[in-house]
Amino acid sequence: MGDIMDTATLIALVIAILALCGIAFLLVDRYRTRKLRSRFGPEFDRAVAQEGSVRRAKTVLDRREKRVARYQLRELTAEERENLAAEWNQVQQRFVDDPNDAIERAERLVVKAMHLRGYPTSDFESQTADLSVSHPNVLTDYRIAHEIMLQTASGKATTEDLRRAMQHYRNLFQDIASTGWIREEARLAS
Repeated sequence: MGDIMDTATLIALVIAILALCGIAFLLVDRYRTRKLRSRFGPEFDRAVAQEGSVRRAKTVLDRREKRVARYQLRELTAEERENLAAEWNQVQQRFVDDPNDAIERAERLVVKAMHLRGYPTSDFESQTADLSVSHPNVLTDYRIAHEIMLQTASGKATTEDLRRAMQHYRNLFQDIASTGWIREEARLAS
């Protein structure tokens, strides 16, 4: 009778330990999900929709973080910020006379600012994925502005569309060209 009791107790103990491990795993997973959702903002939901599951989206976002952590990102110097700001003012002034050209220049200036910061700038999709790590709240701006720029090339964008694109590029440009974001990124990563 004693051996049966000991075996039953052992089985109950193993079941309890497995249940606790399962609960711990779920709690850690929820914490990780909340952290990624907070860090990536709307980009988290976009990744879930694109990947078809939360688990796969978390894997993709984790990979992005690890990839971007290897980049030699840096603050802009005061001179670089001044030069970029002067170029941005020229782009905005250009909008009055040639909105289509101004939008294309705004795109190029955003890419230039990214390059100066240390981001690779090979293609739009890679750029948005990389920016999602440090600048998730302006990715919608970038996507909308870029889409309007593409519509401009085919003559489908209205003047109002171009105005909106310029506003979206401005939001993105200001975020990328601002100071202090690398320190903020380091704080978020820890």
